[in-house]
Amino acid sequence: MACTHCRTISIAGRLPLRYLVKRQTSFKQFRASLLYCNKCSQAQPVRERLLLVLPEGDLYEYLCQTCGSSLGSKTERVQHPIITQAIPFQ
Repeated sequence: MACTHCRTISIAGRLPLRYLVKRQTSFKQFRASLLYCNKCSQAQPVRERLLLVLPEGDLYEYLCQTCGSSLGSKTERVQHPIITQAIPFQ
């Protein structure tokens, strides 16, 4: 169904497509607050721990706050400055 006022197409009475596109592009990074833990057998709050600083981004590990087991990881894309000039020793 086309809307003549805003010139967008709605999907079966739902939000127009222009709203769906804006909503998808508004999130760049997510941070987990709860993840399922196999040891605890339920969703638990998590801690985010920095594991590695890589050229393509920072690698984080999610740890269960209750038992400390690893529940997953994510790479956060970050541009780190690259040293292009060697510093001479004195």
